[in-house]
Amino acid sequence: MTTVSVHEAKTHLSRLIERVLAGEEVVIARNKEPVVRLVREGPAKKRPLLGALKGRLGDVGDDVWKPWTEDELGLAEWDNKPL
Repeated sequence: MTTVSVHEAKTHLSRLIERVLAGEEVVIARNKEPVVRLVREGPAKKRPLLGALKGRLGDVGDDVWKPWTEDELGLAEWDNKPL
């Protein structure tokens, strides 16, 4: 682990980034007190692809949008507990 001053970090940031990419940890100190640690970031999390399930759920049909009947409303179990 290498410790550098804020001034040195500003002056040689690209070099410090290369060292971090090589696996080294770099600590930036202000007035000899460590305040920031540079470490390599993990791989970016993949965001879900919009429309990724298109064509995989089958045909839902148009009746999914019709209002429920009184009988269907009576069969539904309503739970009013907070999440």
